[in-house]
Parts: sequence; structure tokens; C-alpha cells
Amino acid sequence: MGTEQASSLRRDIGFFGASFLVLNAMIGAGIFALPGKVAVNAGLLSPWLFLVVGVLFLSVVLTFAELASYYDKTGGPVIYATEAFGPLAGFSTGWVIFLARMTAFAANANVMATYLASLSDVFAGDLARGTVISVVTIGLTWANVLGVRDGVRTMGVFTVLKVTPLILMVLLGFQHVTGSTLLPGAPFVVDQLGSTTLLLIYAYVGFETIAVTAGETSQPRSVLPRALVGTVIGTGLLYFVIVLVFVSIISADHYASATLVDVGRALAGPAGALAITLAAVFSIGGNLAGSMIAAPRLIFSLAENRLLPQWFGHVHARHATPDRCILLMGGMALVMALTGSFVALAIASSVARLLGYLICIASLPAIRRNASAEVRQNAYRLKGGYTIPVIGFAVCIWLLMQSKTESWIAVSILIAIGAVLYGIETLTGIRDNGGKN
Repeated sequence: MGTEQASSLRRDIGFFGASFLVLNAMIGAGIFALPGKVAVNAGLLSPWLFLVVGVLFLSVVLTFAELASYYDKTGGPVIYATEAFGPLAGFSTGWVIFLARMTAFAANANVMATYLASLSDVFAGDLARGTVISVVTIGLTWANVLGVRDGVRTMGVFTVLKVTPLILMVLLGFQHVTGSTLLPGAPFVVDQLGSTTLLLIYAYVGFETIAVTAGETSQPRSVLPRALVGTVIGTGLLYFVIVLVFVSIISADHYASATLVDVGRALAGPAGALAITLAAVFSIGGNLAGSMIAAPRLIFSLAENRLLPQWFGHVHARHATPDRCILLMGGMALVMALTGSFVALAIASSVARLLGYLICIASLPAIRRNASAEVRQNAYRLKGGYTIPVIGFAVCIWLLMQSKTESWIAVSILIAIGAVLYGIETLTGIRDNGGKN
């Protein structure tokens, strides 16, 4: 467990690079539209609902922090599930999370094109939309083939460009916060709590990205847990103050149609609206950059663990990147984004991700038990035995219970397709071993 990877991937991701991965995986397009949708049902309680859900979901994040501390190789959820439950569970977990990341990439590429179209008529129309999606996807694919360091640098630029306007908006908006908006009076009622929470949780998923890149992270057993927990807590607090400013400025009768762009316009006129729109574009760009780094590593890990054909385990001789997996991710995401067939998959991707979380949380007892004494001594061990993982497991179960039937159908079809591919690779392996014997 945790042995150095046999491949020649370079450990070019440090603490800040790992933190950028978590931040960009979580802060995508959602926070620019979610406040109004949540406020429709939660009103002035929205900021606190964001915070409470974040605290509850932190139980899942903390469990992943401990899991990450046992390994220094690429794969994350694939490794956890494989070691605890066997190859089929490992493949299924990696497969559904890869699909969730890829469909989210395709969806967000379209959202980026939409935001750009709102800036100028030059970006309007189907041809312009296709051009924007193609340029962004191909550009990020090529940057990551050239090296993970270039991918992280690209993501770092997006991080600064998207977080700065949000922080300025919060600082300008604090003057509108009153005691009654910070601490609203009774009644404390949230309409449609289940569906509202399921919608809100989308702002917190994606953190598992960091564990996938352990094979390219410097000192991953110590860096990953610190970057993971610290960044998720910081992001949750940022969500709280953003939504607090939103409900302090936007009137209740405009919650349903308002976004953070409207907050920017109220604070600084057209310049404020432009700044937040650009922040949304850069936010989505950072999210796309993070997905392009993490998702191909899932396929690479499946190949390294002989759960997919070894063709996918190729590492570029010069750039030391999993080039074929990156090209596969870029090609599939580009096709899905351009054709629009990704919509149903994007809806189901959150369900798939939660299923992956459940398997990973359930793997913790076996991983704790099988770890060597040296690894166990240096691991990020959670206090209270299994209390925190059990809470995280229960949170995921409750969220899955809020999902609609069509999402379950779509996920089931995707898992079945993955099972067929896994079966083909398994039969190929049996045949090859037979031939050697």
C-alpha cells in the first residue's frame, strides 16, 4: 500500500496546486446561479443552510482525507474500492466518477459559451458556440498533454481571475448586511428541504479530484489531507458570505430570476455586472482545467490496475503525462458538448458521484486494517473511530433518496456499459494468461 508508482509520472503538484484542484473542482458554474434558486425555498436562511450542509458534508470530505493519507499513487477512489472490495468495485467506482467528471466538463463548456454570448454578439450563434467549446476543450487538452505543471499553472491563473471579483463583491456588499439578514428571526422554515439540499450539495461535490492525482503530488500523504480539508472549509465560508450578500441586496420577489451578476450590477452598475460575468467565465474555466487534470488520471489508474486495456496506461516519453487518457477525455467531452447529448448524463452525474462516495467511505475499515504499521502511524487518522465516516455515509444515502427515477435509470445504463468493458478486459487477461501457461 502506498508504494511508489511504477510509471514515470512526475510529482509536479505541490500544496498550492492541490488546493487549486479542490477549489476549482468545487467552484464552477453553480455558485453563480445557486443562491437565488436556494433562496426561493430558504429565504434569509440560505446562507446558514449553505453552511450547515457544508458542515454535514465535511464528514465525507474528512473521510476522503484519511483515505488519501494511505496512498502515494494515482487513482484515488479506484485504489480505495479495489483494495477493499476487489477489481470489479474498483472499476465501477472509477468508471462512474470518470463519467460524472466528463459529462460535467461537457455541460460547463456549454455554460461558458453561454456566458460569453451574454458579453458580446460575436459569441452568439451556433457557430460561435461550437468554436468557443472547441477552442477551450482542445486548448486545455493540449496544455495537459504538455505537462501537469502547465495544467496546474493554467488552473492557477483561472483561480485568481475568478476568486478576486467574488471577494471584491463580498467586500462591497458587506455594507448592505444588517443584523436581521445575518440572524433572521423565526419562523425557521425551509420549503422542500430534500430537493433544496440536493440542489445545494452540487456546490460541494468534486473535491475527490485531489485524490486522483496523488501519483503526481509531492509528499501526497501529508499534502493531500491538508489541502483537501483546508480548501473545503475555506470554500464553505466563501459560499456563506456570498449568499449572505446576495440575500441582503436582492429582494425576495426577485430570488427566482436573480444571479450574482445582478448583485454585481446593484453594487457597481454595468462594470460590476461585467466583472461578475467574467468571474463566472473564469470560474468555469478553472473548473474545466481541474477536470481535464483529474478525469484522465482515473482512466490511467484503471489501466495501471489492469481493469482497462494497457493501451490507456501509456505515458508520454517527453512530457511524462498520461497522454492517451487525456486525449480520450478531451475527444469524448468535445463530442458530447458539441452534440448536446450530455444533458441527461450531466443530471445523473451527481448520483453517480454519490454512489462512488458511498463505496469509498465503506472501504475505510478494510484499508485501515490492511495498512502497514508505518503507513498507519503517519496516516491522517480521524478521531472518534468510525463516527465521522458513518455520518458521511448517512448523508450520502439521504441525498440519494432525493434523486429522481430517471437519474437512477441513466446511471444504471452507464454502469452496465462499464461492466461490459470490464468483462472484455477480464476475458482478455484470462486468455493472455492461458497462452503464457
